Amino acid sequence: MNDHEPTERLRCLVTGATGYIGGRLVPELLAAGHRVRCLARSPGKLRDHPWANEVETVRGDVTDAGSVAEAMRDVDVAYYLVHALGTGKDFEAADRRAARIFGDRARAAGVRRIVYLGGLTPAGVPEEDLSPHLSSRAEVGRVLLASGVPTAVLRAAVVIGSGSASFEMLRHLTERLPVMITPSWVHTRIQPIAVRDVLRLLAGCARLPGDVNRAFDIGGPEVLTYREMMLRYARVAGLPPRVILPVPVLTPGLSSLWVGLVTPVPASLARPLTESLRHEVVCHERDITRYVPDPPGHPLGFEEAVRLALRRVREAQVITRWSSAAVPGTPSDPLPTDPDWAGGSLYTDHRGAAVDAPVGELWRVIEGVGGENGWYSFPLAWSLRGWLDRLVGGVGLRRGRRDEQRLRVGDSLDFWRVEEIERGRLLRLRAEMRLPGLAWLEMYAEPDGDGRSRYRQRALFHPHGLLGQAYWWGVSPFHAVVFGGMARNIARAAARRTPDTASAR
Repeated sequence: MNDHEPTERLRCLVTGATGYIGGRLVPELLAAGHRVRCLARSPGKLRDHPWANEVETVRGDVTDAGSVAEAMRDVDVAYYLVHALGTGKDFEAADRRAARIFGDRARAAGVRRIVYLGGLTPAGVPEEDLSPHLSSRAEVGRVLLASGVPTAVLRAAVVIGSGSASFEMLRHLTERLPVMITPSWVHTRIQPIAVRDVLRLLAGCARLPGDVNRAFDIGGPEVLTYREMMLRYARVAGLPPRVILPVPVLTPGLSSLWVGLVTPVPASLARPLTESLRHEVVCHERDITRYVPDPPGHPLGFEEAVRLALRRVREAQVITRWSSAAVPGTPSDPLPTDPDWAGGSLYTDHRGAAVDAPVGELWRVIEGVGGENGWYSFPLAWSLRGWLDRLVGGVGLRRGRRDEQRLRVGDSLDFWRVEEIERGRLLRLRAEMRLPGLAWLEMYAEPDGDGRSRYRQRALFHPHGLLGQAYWWGVSPFHAVVFGGMARNIARAAARRTPDTASAR
């Protein structure tokens, strides 16, 4: 039994709250009556979450011992939900260092428990044969278990839930390719788990007895091959049966490029996902149920998990997405509004248009850009730019929107990320396509008297080196068509939304 009363209100620290699992775990902990503190490199990305005013947020990074120590003050349970995800040459060293800092600072602060979500590793496979991604996750688990703080390491395979990278990969591969030539890993046996069961178990681990210091395998009730998962996904989604033709010649690198072209998951994230599918990942124990029993109806089966995920996607209820976490490799450089550009060039493209509509109607059009709503100019040019980005391993246009109408800071928006919103006035997007520099797009809605408004648009580019300069001057001749057309068409779309026009229709 627990060392503490079941009604005790614990103080929980959540790292990775801007990511997929962390952003969903916070409301679960709040609902359980706990107090929550979030450690985030960019606290502003949390401000639009419904629970933002119910938590304490501190700025910091798991690689910074000082900020971790500050975040650990008076904490009972610390959740470690961050990973470098194998996107850089030194990601394993970065993961190792961050885990050691986290464990050391937790022990020094008197934290009662660490909870970590890692990857399910195949039994009987030497660690040197594992993918770098799985190997690093396993090492992080060992570091935390050896920290001197009682630690629960939950090890999951494929997580099925609206917005997860694994689900997006499965969904888009199945929906977009009725006939698939696939890598041999489609025959690998996997034990997927519904995200709501992952969250239930993570939250339940807050009250584990103090003498529990071990790893637990967690999974759903079924073991399936990836091929079976695609076929069953098609059935749940009401799609015709898929034809799947596995071939042995697609290496993990080629597989990740293939996945990156077909799905919204960029190649840099697809590679660790596909590499992890080379070996069977099946639970070999269910000991976690001794401490966190399954309620009726749980764990959810694969098809029920898919139904729930699809319903949330279709109802625009995706709370967090894999793409809501910062894309690894995106530099944390200054905002374009910062005064110190220290000797670099900053190219701008300004556009504007008078709008025969109130500022509120103009703002609704601005906040609705991207995704299925498009970019209001030269669709072929936007589509081509998205495909070129995916060919070089970028995110492309296929991330779409979290919600068809509303945006919040930190949302991904095709190959942009929402960096700033001043509701009714400003939307600032930061480019995440592959570029030889940094780029932003700002859109303003401003009142212009007599029930009219003005649309103002600014594209900014901070080039890196000679290639960056050449890129700007190479694409600038197309700005009049792309950005100029965008300004005109947004103004027209807002005018068509006026109440008089709407009532006439």
